[in-house]
Amino acid sequence: MNEFIEIFSSSDAANVSTSVKLLLLLTVLSLAPSILILMTCFTRIIIVLSFVRTSLATQQMPPNQILIGIALFLTFFIMAPVFSDINQQALTPLFNEEIGLEEAYDKASLPLKEFMSKHTRQKDLALFLQYANLEKPKSVEDIPLTALVPAFAISEIKTAFQIGFMIFIPFLVIDMVVASILMSMGMMMLPPVMISLPFKILLFVLVDGWYLVVKSLLQSF
Repeated sequence: MNEFIEIFSSSDAANVSTSVKLLLLLTVLSLAPSILILMTCFTRIIIVLSFVRTSLATQQMPPNQILIGIALFLTFFIMAPVFSDINQQALTPLFNEEIGLEEAYDKASLPLKEFMSKHTRQKDLALFLQYANLEKPKSVEDIPLTALVPAFAISEIKTAFQIGFMIFIPFLVIDMVVASILMSMGMMMLPPVMISLPFKILLFVLVDGWYLVVKSLLQSF
């Protein structure tokens, strides 16, 4: 502990540089949850899974912990090639002291940039580039993360809402049919959601809904 304090209190240039790098590394680690949410496919997956639960009207079933766990492991599965490239190109050489921290950052950001740019709408990216008065990048490497990350995030949210809309349609039809039948029978005091819920669950089970949802998510990437 005393050695750690001496590094930050020392006036030696090498020690100061090391302490700054260590501080930056700790900052990156503290931002790891935000990086996972905004720079991977996690956003799209968790929103779509939430839409599925909302359309079924099953309240808190499945629980939030289950949805987040499924979204997390699907994210690791989809992002495995990207994480593998980061490990081979940046982390392993950095740990072997073959490259510096700055070069490792550049090499680690490139696979993420390629993934995000592939799933980012040009209009969304152009919005942030124009706002920052930045020139149109000539390649993926030239795209700044400060513009690419928010552009990727809003593109993912829009895509997730489009998928969610398609999920809502069959369940909405069931709700409308049940509501019409109850009104024609004069049972206006009986909540249609209570009657339609078993039919929506039955439909979702018969068509193997979770399989179809996860398959659609995998194919969307």
